[in-house]
Amino acid sequence: MLDIAEELHQWIEEDRNFAVATVVAVGGSAPRGLGAALAVDSDGTAVGSVSGGCVEGAVYDLCRQALQDGITVVQRFGYSDEDAFAVGLTCGGTIEVMVVPVLAQAPARPVLRAALRAASGGEPAALARVVRGPGELLGTALLVRPDGTVEGGLGGAAELDRTARAEARALLDAGRTATVEISEDGSHCPGGLTLLVEVTVPPPRMIVFGAVDFAAALVKAGKFLGYHVTVCDARPVFATRARFPEADEVVVDWPHRYLRSTPTDARTVLCVLTHDAKFDIPLLTEALRMPVAFVGAMGSRRTHADRERRLREAGLGERELSRLRSPIGLDLGARTPEETAVSIAAEIVAVRHGGTGVPLTGSGTSIHHDHREHSAARAA
Repeated sequence: MLDIAEELHQWIEEDRNFAVATVVAVGGSAPRGLGAALAVDSDGTAVGSVSGGCVEGAVYDLCRQALQDGITVVQRFGYSDEDAFAVGLTCGGTIEVMVVPVLAQAPARPVLRAALRAASGGEPAALARVVRGPGELLGTALLVRPDGTVEGGLGGAAELDRTARAEARALLDAGRTATVEISEDGSHCPGGLTLLVEVTVPPPRMIVFGAVDFAAALVKAGKFLGYHVTVCDARPVFATRARFPEADEVVVDWPHRYLRSTPTDARTVLCVLTHDAKFDIPLLTEALRMPVAFVGAMGSRRTHADRERRLREAGLGERELSRLRSPIGLDLGARTPEETAVSIAAEIVAVRHGGTGVPLTGSGTSIHHDHREHSAARAA
């Protein structure tokens, strides 16, 4: 639901009644993930998507029905191979969708209002809702903020709210939306409740080092992928807002000094486009020792070999050097700055989700990778 927070926040501030359908379970090759949402207001206006088009019509009808009867429902949609026009996911997967009417007097409306306000304003928060369990608890909501403060409740035992709060905070710290199974008394015994915990966090950072033509194209690609993009270069004549109008920040500083002083986390992407040893070596010596998501550097294979030698001389070991993506980007045959930016963006997406980078045609690999398995593998 939080993926369409800006629109829904406007609706709720305008005191509109609406119903929102949220993906609460996914199986196989489904087009949208947990938390994807479609909402319909009392005038029939729709925003969002739960399936990329496969079952939107049926979900739209469920939302309209929920607005009429005020009842929260969970509906499963799966693959239908008997009738190409039947309601089903033609991609072969399954999804479960919870449809919640958000009416003027709905008990969860104040909590949802607070969650939508946080998400639309870029504030970190976690929204936990009961998506499987007793009918009277279905759709109840609890909002958790980073400082541990809570709004709302799940309508059960006090221990249930305490457990949900702890689970939501853990997922908020990880920046991950997921489902959690707990019992009605708050323990983790199977067969009780399933919570969907939707997390909203500030966008991840992409820091592009080197104010070159390729950087301008990469800034656009980074913004398209949802990153907060910073361009950093020590040369003030090149690092200007006029040259990078779409960047969130343009910083004039030595790259390694800026990297030491700026916040980064496990989602941060670092792209080094300077291919100049006086900038690259101090910067990469810092970057490859930091717990960031991606470190890539531009340059020829000869430049890469020389760069590796210099980094070893600077004290980096094989494990640290193995994290360096160089030459940066996937082999697309890219020539122009725009094509190169697509190549770099493709590698960032592949690393994030554990993709192979090979064509899907004839590959036999899974189209949608399991993010949890990839995260576990990277942590091992």
